[in-house]
Amino acid sequence: MIIGITGGIGSGKSTIARELAKRGYTVYDCDQEAKRIIAENSDVQQEIIDLLGEEAFIKVQSDKVQSTKYNTEYVAKRVFEDSRLLEALNAIVHPAVGLDIMKRKPDFVESAILYESGLDILCDRIIVVDAPEEIRIARTIARDYHGDASPANIDKVRARIKAQNIPSGDLLVVNDGKTSITELVDKITLWMCKN
Repeated sequence: MIIGITGGIGSGKSTIARELAKRGYTVYDCDQEAKRIIAENSDVQQEIIDLLGEEAFIKVQSDKVQSTKYNTEYVAKRVFEDSRLLEALNAIVHPAVGLDIMKRKPDFVESAILYESGLDILCDRIIVVDAPEEIRIARTIARDYHGDASPANIDKVRARIKAQNIPSGDLLVVNDGKTSITELVDKITLWMCKN
């Protein structure tokens, strides 16, 4: 059985995923694995080059060995200026991630965009992690803005929260800081035993 873990920015889904991994479950972090696939899969690299040009990868020379590095700054600029390019890039990366998930068969698949990427169809059950908005803002400010809670940064985080639409799943976990992560994961493992 594969269980999806999703939730909005600052909900704490990654913290819960890390605790599950500590308990011996295999957790597939879609963000990290997508980066690995882009770095290692020559077919995916070629499709990205075909879409965005040679500039999508930078040639790197080290110890007389030449390799390529994903040019995230260039790619981000291109795809966020043109939503069609973003859709096309996602149509390259998401299926490659899906194939990798099916090959690895993890216990959990963590993704903020589980539904949008279509990876939800690979999951037998889905856990949605949520938290009150003010807590999500505080967590995101601490993580992404080095604790700089300026009004401009708070507005940016609020806009990101508003832009996300997380559908309901099979289990809702409220990570509001009142219940420890250990207890939340205990709740998840108990739910898994019953389902």
